Amino acid sequence: MNITMDIAHIRSIDNLAEFLKGSRKFVLKASTIEDRYEIIERFIDQFDYPRLPRQKKHIVLRALKILTGYKKSQLHHLIDIALVGRLSHKPYERVHIHKKYTGYDIALLEKTDELHFRLSAAATHEIMRREYELFHHAEYENVSHISFSHINNLRNSERYKVQYLAHTQARQIPIGETKKPSPNNHPGSIRVDTVSQNDVYHINAVDEVTQWEVVVCVPRISERYLKPALEVLLAGFPFVVFNFHSDRGSEFINHIVAKLLHKLLINQTKSRSRHTNDNALVEGKNGWVIRKNLGFFHINQSLVNRFNEFFMRWFNPYLNYHRPCGFVTDTVVDFKGREKKIYGQYTTPYEKLKEVSKQQQRNFLKPHHAFEKLDTIAYRESDNEFARTMRKHQYELFDINSLLDSR
Repeated sequence: MNITMDIAHIRSIDNLAEFLKGSRKFVLKASTIEDRYEIIERFIDQFDYPRLPRQKKHIVLRALKILTGYKKSQLHHLIDIALVGRLSHKPYERVHIHKKYTGYDIALLEKTDELHFRLSAAATHEIMRREYELFHHAEYENVSHISFSHINNLRNSERYKVQYLAHTQARQIPIGETKKPSPNNHPGSIRVDTVSQNDVYHINAVDEVTQWEVVVCVPRISERYLKPALEVLLAGFPFVVFNFHSDRGSEFINHIVAKLLHKLLINQTKSRSRHTNDNALVEGKNGWVIRKNLGFFHINQSLVNRFNEFFMRWFNPYLNYHRPCGFVTDTVVDFKGREKKIYGQYTTPYEKLKEVSKQQQRNFLKPHHAFEKLDTIAYRESDNEFARTMRKHQYELFDINSLLDSR
C-alpha cells in the first residue's frame, strides 16, 4: 500500500483521535483507488463501524476523509457498499463501440428539417415515427427511435451543419442602420411610429430634442398613401430633419421610404433588438397624445382628408404651440444602480426650440421659416383659447364620423 503515512499502529479509536490531532496541518491521501478502498474496508472491520456510537463514527469518518480525500457523502456511499459486500474498482468499458445513428440517419434528419423548415425536436421525432410506423418507409426505422434531446445533439454536429443549408435564418434587410440615434442636442432627429385606429392609421412623429410633434392620417399602410403622407409629415417640421428613426416594422423599413429619405438626405435608423427604450419617446406619445385625444373608436375611411385638415390646421399647432411637455433636467441613480429621470422643465415644443437655438447660437429653422413669423402663430391666442377652438372643431368632426357610422 503506497500512502504518505504508516497507519499500522492505529488500533483503537483513541489512537485514531491522536492521529487526527497530529495530521491537522497535513494532506494525507492514498495514491490509488484500490488503496483507498482497502483503507475504508480495514477501518470498518477493525473498529466494527456499524456498532460504534455516533461520536466515534464521526472520528472514523474524519480520518477516512483525510486518508482517502473523499467527501462525506462519498464516504457514506462507499461504507454502505462495503458493509454488504466488497469494494472493487470497475474500469469503464464502452458496450457499444459503434455509432447508433450514422451519417445516413443524419441525412434523413436534415431532409426532414429542410422539408418542414426545422420544427421542434418533439415534432420532428413524431414525423420520423410516422414515416416508419404509419407510412412504412423502412429507411426511417433506426432514426424513428431517437430521443428528443439527441435530435438537438445531431443538429449541433458538424456533419449536420455542413449538410443543412436551408434552415431558417434571420432575414437581413439592408435598409436603415440598427442603432440608437444621437441627436447631439440638435433638433431634427425624429422618432416615428404608427397607431392603428380600426380602418385608418395615424403616423406619429416626434422630435427627440424639442418634442415637436406632427400627426398624419392615412387610410392604409401602402405605397399609394405612405409616400405623400411622409412628405406632408416631414414638411410639418419647421427645422431640417436629418435622422428618421422607427421600429423594425415593414411600413417604414421598405424601399419606398428608404428612397424618399435618401432623396432628402435624411439618415434612416431602426431600433435594436431587445432594446425596448430605443423608440420609447414616440411610444409614450402614442398613448398620452393620440389615444388620449382621439380614443379607440372607429374612424370612417372617407374622413381621412377631413382628419388631416384638422391635424394640420388645429391639432398639430395645439401640440407644438400650446401644450407643454416635460423635459429631463437631471438623472438620479439609486443604490441599486437604477436610473430615475427628473422632469424639471415643462414648456411647449416651440419654446424649447427657441431655447435650444439661443443656447447654441444657431438658427435651426428652414430657410423659409423665421421665429418672427412663428411667434404670430404661437402668441395669437392663449393656450386655453386655442384649445377651446381646437376642441370645437374636433367634436364637430367626431359628430360627422358618428353620423356616417350610424348609417
